[in-house]
Amino acid sequence: MSVARRTGSRSDGGSWNDATKLAVWQKGCVIAGYDPAVWRIDACGSFMRFSEYGTLSDYGWEIDHVKPVSKDGRDDLYNLRPLHWQNNRSKGDDWPNWRCAA
Repeated sequence: MSVARRTGSRSDGGSWNDATKLAVWQKGCVIAGYDPAVWRIDACGSFMRFSEYGTLSDYGWEIDHVKPVSKDGRDDLYNLRPLHWQNNRSKGDDWPNWRCAA
């Protein structure tokens, strides 16, 4: 029997290390006039705050597998991106035909 993987986790269900979190964060879109160490925009245009990684807050974000693990997506940096938690949850495994939550 397989156990469901936590949303935003590595393919083995484990947590991301700080170096990976930072590398993925840096893939988010910089917002003119905002500190890029604090604020970024995800692929859907949602604001994210670095300190709110892993929270379900207004600016919370998760590490998303662009190609889902269920579709053989890997944990390599090229397949990871920061995504607001609501967009990540709405995306699910419907790759490549997914829509943003908002």
